[in-house]
Amino acid sequence: MKKIHFSKYHGAGNDFIIIDNRSQKIVFTSPDQVAALCHRRFGIGADGLILLEESGLMNFRMKYYNADGNEGSMCGNGGRCITAFAAHLDIIKNNASFEAIDGVHEAVILKKDNLHTFVSLKMNDVYRIEKNHSNYILNTGSPHYITFVDEVEKVNVFVEGKAIRNSEQFKEMGINVNFVQAEMGRLTLRTYERGVEDETMSCGTGSVAAALALALENKIITGQDVEVTTRGGKLFIEFEKDDNGFSNIWLKGPAEKVFEGTFEFSNL
Repeated sequence: MKKIHFSKYHGAGNDFIIIDNRSQKIVFTSPDQVAALCHRRFGIGADGLILLEESGLMNFRMKYYNADGNEGSMCGNGGRCITAFAAHLDIIKNNASFEAIDGVHEAVILKKDNLHTFVSLKMNDVYRIEKNHSNYILNTGSPHYITFVDEVEKVNVFVEGKAIRNSEQFKEMGINVNFVQAEMGRLTLRTYERGVEDETMSCGTGSVAAALALALENKIITGQDVEVTTRGGKLFIEFEKDDNGFSNIWLKGPAEKVFEGTFEFSNL
């Protein structure tokens, strides 16, 4: 039976099991294995699992699995957490370039002390945006549906988010559903995430998508940090807007280590 060392991190409450897979060479043979580790009653508990692997060109490679056990699209908070993890392993100091499923990302550790780590992650440019009545559909590394609401705390995110995610338009591939309340250029966000199939405490790519959607509504000034309040804390989005879309997008926020430990799987 193989003993695997892991660390648990969170980015504004969006939590991940992270494993240094450079030497352990873990290969999951079934989504059920990952899902069991992420289960909040019978496993370690997490919104996703991340493997840090060798990269021939960059500092490391990020392989991300959703809580349902399937390999997922880009995770913004996960990208910030794996950067903090790489610094803990002395793979990097304050700057990182790493491979992910949607390409290469840069990251910078802006602040680090014994208690807190604050990481900024560069996201891919966004040029394709769809409008669905008053709602927006865009991909910020993961696909997102943005709907603006007056009182986000009164929304039944699980019921309404699940209905949109499983609607005829989205049920095949799934989509993350974001409910956004905007006031004075600040956002309050709640997200139903595909792959988790529930509301999460925060969503990095969803926060980016919400900020860009608000910019399309001409309600925020580009070039400044947009503050996004989630149930797990605050995230900050910086970007540039032109006639074609958005570039130079940075997702900023906490990336905190929670604990570390080991688990055993007989077939890894």
